[in-house]
Amino acid sequence: MRASARRIVPVLGLFVLGAVSAARGAAGALDAPARQAIDDAAKAVLAATGAPSASVAVVSGGAVAYVQAYGSARLAPALAPAAPGMRYSIGSVSKQFTSTAILMLAEEGKLSLDDAVSKFVPGLTRGDEITIRQILSHTSGYQDYWPQDYVPPFMLQPTTAAEILDRWAKKPLDFEPGTQYQYSNTGYVLAGVIVEKASGTPLLPFLTARIFKPLSMASVANIDQDRLGDTDPTGYLRYALGPPRPAPKEGKGWLFAAGELAMTAGDLARWNLGMIQQKLLKPASYREMQRDVLLKNGLGIGYGLGIDVRRRDGHRLLEHGGEVSGFTAANLVFPDDGVAVTVLVNQDSIDTSGALAGKIADILLAGRAPAAEARARRIFEGLQAGKLDRSALTPNANSYFTAEAIADFASSLAPLGAPKEVKQKSSNDRGGMTFRLFDVVFPGRTLAIWERDMPDGQIEQFQVMATE
Repeated sequence: MRASARRIVPVLGLFVLGAVSAARGAAGALDAPARQAIDDAAKAVLAATGAPSASVAVVSGGAVAYVQAYGSARLAPALAPAAPGMRYSIGSVSKQFTSTAILMLAEEGKLSLDDAVSKFVPGLTRGDEITIRQILSHTSGYQDYWPQDYVPPFMLQPTTAAEILDRWAKKPLDFEPGTQYQYSNTGYVLAGVIVEKASGTPLLPFLTARIFKPLSMASVANIDQDRLGDTDPTGYLRYALGPPRPAPKEGKGWLFAAGELAMTAGDLARWNLGMIQQKLLKPASYREMQRDVLLKNGLGIGYGLGIDVRRRDGHRLLEHGGEVSGFTAANLVFPDDGVAVTVLVNQDSIDTSGALAGKIADILLAGRAPAAEARARRIFEGLQAGKLDRSALTPNANSYFTAEAIADFASSLAPLGAPKEVKQKSSNDRGGMTFRLFDVVFPGRTLAIWERDMPDGQIEQFQVMATE
């Protein structure tokens, strides 16, 4: 259930890759070179790290475009090839489902993100001060009950959410609420309890009715209560560079709301597609989920509500890793590009999933300008020609572009010719808007674009000026 497998753990040893099975969506299917590049990357990463298997799914072109499985789902008593229909534990990727449940209840008025947690669960340390938003963003101060990358002996025994909260959420806080980011599974156990109390429904039935069924995610299993079946992969661990060995199973109750889900890569891709297409929540709720949370000192933490909020080579990225005993996962969503990558692996304490997901993302995004860069270039080149798509601008921005302004843009910029590159250098939030700084590169000189975007994507400001 740890936050994400960002460690790079070199592990030696090669395994014979199992037979490859594939399924492609009817729409948005990847072309042959992209499929081959993904296959090559998967085989290379598995060979380099020694992880037994990986299940991969890609969203592109408005569909689940590619699903593949590589390697061996089980190593004994005989090699069993991995297949796309097998379920893998997704670990802490589960947190975004709990977060979504909270946002659904907020839309219904059954709770507020700024409610104190004591409204639903009394008796916790400073529960009258700590908010639901803080437990979802890991800024509450409640101590994480599982920071280890292995299963301690006490976690082999069954527990309950109440017992976890009694032991870890009633001790002194690790820091003042809202002053630090510190990953805490304890906060998500609390979030799961709040979902149940606010909705009057157990967490898994709530998720099934409100998320899994609407998105046709038929494979989802609750591994907090039961092991994966004999037709699913075995989870493995390694001691140093030794051989893979079957990993122990956590006791019942330890994964509740924080890492309890298992599913096929294809079903997690359906979730990603739903996020890209904003199928389950109102746009304002998705913005809340995907907004970088600020500490009390104003610093961003790079995390929203159940999801990391980052940029990768200029592309907006929503990601999360996952790890439970025997399994790791990486899930990357590029919402502005309509692209997502899922990699599930049946070995813990290794970065196979993250390394492979990154390589696949590079393949899919190669040569594709981020959406914000593409739009900025389109508007810039339009202004060079004395044209402006006013539908992309707010009324305020339209008032800025008078006939005189457009004439000055055209007369001063047209002689420069087509820019070699329009590259976003930075972005930050202010006044409810996103500020974007772009370099516009020409032979011999570079200009700057200052753009401010509203939450709905409309442009409030678009200015061009010289740089040093």
